[in-house]
Amino acid sequence: MADSQAVGMRAGVARGIPDSVESRASWLAATLAIGILSISYGAPLAVVVGLKPIAASLASDRSVIALAAALVWVGTGTGGIVMGWIADRIGVRRIVMFGAVMTALGLVVSAGGTVPALYLGHALLIGFLGGGALYPPLLIYISRWFDRRRGTALALISSGQYIAGVIWPSAFERGLAALGWRSVMLGFAGVCLLILPMAMLLRPPPQPRRAGGAASAGFRGVAGLRLNANTVQAVLCAASFLCCVPMAIPSSHLVAFCSDVGIAPAQGATMLSVLLGSAFVSRQFWGWVADRIGGLGTVFAGSACQALAIAAFATTRNEALLFAIAAAYGLGFSGIIPAYVVAIRELFPSAQASWRVPTLLFSGMSGMAFGSWFAGALYDYFGFYAPAFAAGALFNLANLAIVGFLWLRQAQGARPAPA
Repeated sequence: MADSQAVGMRAGVARGIPDSVESRASWLAATLAIGILSISYGAPLAVVVGLKPIAASLASDRSVIALAAALVWVGTGTGGIVMGWIADRIGVRRIVMFGAVMTALGLVVSAGGTVPALYLGHALLIGFLGGGALYPPLLIYISRWFDRRRGTALALISSGQYIAGVIWPSAFERGLAALGWRSVMLGFAGVCLLILPMAMLLRPPPQPRRAGGAASAGFRGVAGLRLNANTVQAVLCAASFLCCVPMAIPSSHLVAFCSDVGIAPAQGATMLSVLLGSAFVSRQFWGWVADRIGGLGTVFAGSACQALAIAAFATTRNEALLFAIAAAYGLGFSGIIPAYVVAIRELFPSAQASWRVPTLLFSGMSGMAFGSWFAGALYDYFGFYAPAFAAGALFNLANLAIVGFLWLRQAQGARPAPA
């Protein structure tokens, strides 16, 4: 009898039951999350694709309109700190449904036809109350469904941004040409409400099976870095800001940049889709990498690729080369943000994820917001985008210095002490 129980226990371990939270339900939760984010991330893209016609319609500079898209990132990051805390108390299902309604309302308000309405709709409703209730809580939620393949799962759901980037820009471009930007925003508000029935299927995440085994295999702690825990958090937040400044520049200005160099807006929208489509495909690769070398190493590798690609944008106006650079840029930057979340989950206990992950995301999204606005401001001053791409490369180099410092300390801390 004892032997049969031992065999049963070993079989259970082999199936991942006693020491892992992963199951078919984990992948169902990830599938629902990616579907939700594939819709919600379309909301701020209407301003990105319609940057020039919206600026012309409202008689404003590009930097003024680009700031609306930038405020979505600030709002999402700020709101995520609050919504992550609330989601831990009322459940992710309710907070996601709330975020979907607020995103739809934000698009309706933004279609009002004034700059203040655009800012209110994007910063407060689409950003703080909408994206803040969707992206950070869903990242935390999915990170608790996985322990062995957490990097792969987080990369998968974060790809919702790139699925949105493949699907929606071309559709928005056609809608802008046929109906105008206000009608496009109102129509997409209805699309965002499709999130509601999807959110109803979200279930509470499982509890960790036990302290040891696979459930804790990826947890390294901050002790190996020989730094105070909050110092590590602050350094990671600074690194996140620095890498997200250049990350925002092509994402927010590529369509307008293409138009400036003589490439048709429809081709510019297609190029944005190529960039984000490349990011979607390669993000799965970066998730695989994160599961093998850890979060910090993956951030460093992805940031190095991003630095090379953003510098290349300033060197050519050839359409074919720009398509190639856009694809290479998508390959580089796609794994960075999920890898930061993996790093947080490796370095800090799971119970602290509800505030540490959103705080890091707030820093990164503040960098996205600054980068989007800063590129527009540099364009308004110089009249072309090359200075913006060059500045982005410098921010990227600063990020590499910081992440390299942490990664090196982690590697040194993992070495056994000499006898």
